[in-house]
Amino acid sequence: MVASRGPGGPLNLAGLAQSNTVMFFLGMFAISLVTTGMVYAKTREGYLKFRTLTLSLGLMVISVQAVLCIPALSHLLFGKIIGLPPSIETPAKITLLICIPLQFLFFLRIPYFVVMYNGKATGKASLATIGRILVTAMLSPLFCVIGLVGPIWAVVCLTLPVALEALISRILARPFLSALKPASEKPPSAREVFFFNLPLSIGGYFLSISAVILAAFIARAADPERILPVYYLALGLANPVAYSATRIQTIVLAFPPTSQQDKSTLRFSLIAGACLGLLPLFFILPGLVEFYYVKLQNLSITDLSLVRMTALSLIFFPLSVAIRAQSEGLAAWLKKPVTVLAGHAIFLGTIIVSGFTLHFLDTPGYLIGAIGLTLGSLASSGTMRISLGWAKEKAIPVGQTTTSVGQIR
Repeated sequence: MVASRGPGGPLNLAGLAQSNTVMFFLGMFAISLVTTGMVYAKTREGYLKFRTLTLSLGLMVISVQAVLCIPALSHLLFGKIIGLPPSIETPAKITLLICIPLQFLFFLRIPYFVVMYNGKATGKASLATIGRILVTAMLSPLFCVIGLVGPIWAVVCLTLPVALEALISRILARPFLSALKPASEKPPSAREVFFFNLPLSIGGYFLSISAVILAAFIARAADPERILPVYYLALGLANPVAYSATRIQTIVLAFPPTSQQDKSTLRFSLIAGACLGLLPLFFILPGLVEFYYVKLQNLSITDLSLVRMTALSLIFFPLSVAIRAQSEGLAAWLKKPVTVLAGHAIFLGTIIVSGFTLHFLDTPGYLIGAIGLTLGSLASSGTMRISLGWAKEKAIPVGQTTTSVGQIR
């Protein structure tokens, strides 16, 4: 709402989405750090090692992000490599710079979340996140009413609630931090924690870079200045439900299967994924489509038919993510992180192959994105299942390793 109501309209949102994609790619260590912390941060010394590593990685990431904000490099990234038109490239470059504090806040909150997860206080951890979402929802119309609109103010509107979330998380985590017991054996070294986290992060990077690659294909398809904003508006509703589907991995670990051919969680993932895929379609119903996309998101009324087709094309995206997440859960249950890494590599390869093929066939840009994301997750799941077929069954639970593509954390 805030981004698309500034000069440039929905093009600002497309630029913000591109800079967020780059930011999340750089911060992918933050995703896998949750898993690492749930393994290593169970004692006082382990937590201190983990927190030091997390903050050090955060500083490293924002340093790289700052370097990419140098005008020549940011133009190379957004204008040449991704191929954005100038009207989208400009807000992308601006928001990548303004998002640096937001990036570090994401790292800052991770140790607090981890200590609450290890304390089985997922409800308290979720309170901080739900509060952040509610504050963002309240600030967005307020910013629009008082005229604080455009891509820069959109980043401010994102950053303030995350800062509040980090503060509340710290307060909620205090009892669990105080309850941490000293290690009964030699605590892990920072090197050990880092190398445990590394393969999980690499797999996450494969997922993250796929969003950048998809954007590059869409930007080179017909009418990118019209297609990209519409695609990201529709994806803005599909991505949250796809992220929900990734939690099926945790469900697999919470209800350990009796074998690799676990039918109960597979059935659940199919049903849940199908239901999640239908949720964004409510926003293309008559009345709602005009209210959400035109009134709130400032989309031109002439593009409503295009946004409907884009939303429909993304219907199988959450389902494919749910299937992939169930496979990831089985791999985590067997403590096979390399299997997850292989699946994510296939995801990236499928994105590239399908992107080139669909672009060669002059496929509309929104279909390139929807088909690529869906086929990528299905191919990833298939790879993991084939690999697990060779693995010896051994139920050793491990925490969550991945998220959906391009998720706004």
